[in-house]
Amino acid sequence: MRALTLLLPGLLLTGLLLPPTAQAHAILMESEPAAQTTVAAGKLHVVLRFNSRIDQPRSRLELRGGPAGQAPIPVPLALSASPDTLSADTTVTPGEWVLRWQVLAVDGHITRGDVPLTITSP
Repeated sequence: MRALTLLLPGLLLTGLLLPPTAQAHAILMESEPAAQTTVAAGKLHVVLRFNSRIDQPRSRLELRGGPAGQAPIPVPLALSASPDTLSADTTVTPGEWVLRWQVLAVDGHITRGDVPLTITSP
């Protein structure tokens, strides 16, 4: 017990001297359309903004869901002027869809997530 009491101040000091760890993952800050939103079928403009810069050429979007048995649909990305943003234009049909995103943060970590959407008839 006495040995632990003697070591504790040294361990605390060591912890204070270590550099803080960097944020390792790109986190989705906002999406357009927002998650759980209902939008009309047809053309859909998508904008995803993250908390850090992302490697846009190595990131991707796809739509999942819709009619039963529908294979995932890749969504081509548009070149975004902002280094923390993905944007795309696609066409959607009525149904329950999930916009699945995958981004590569500039520190090399991959992050994935979903934006669920309900698409209604126009």
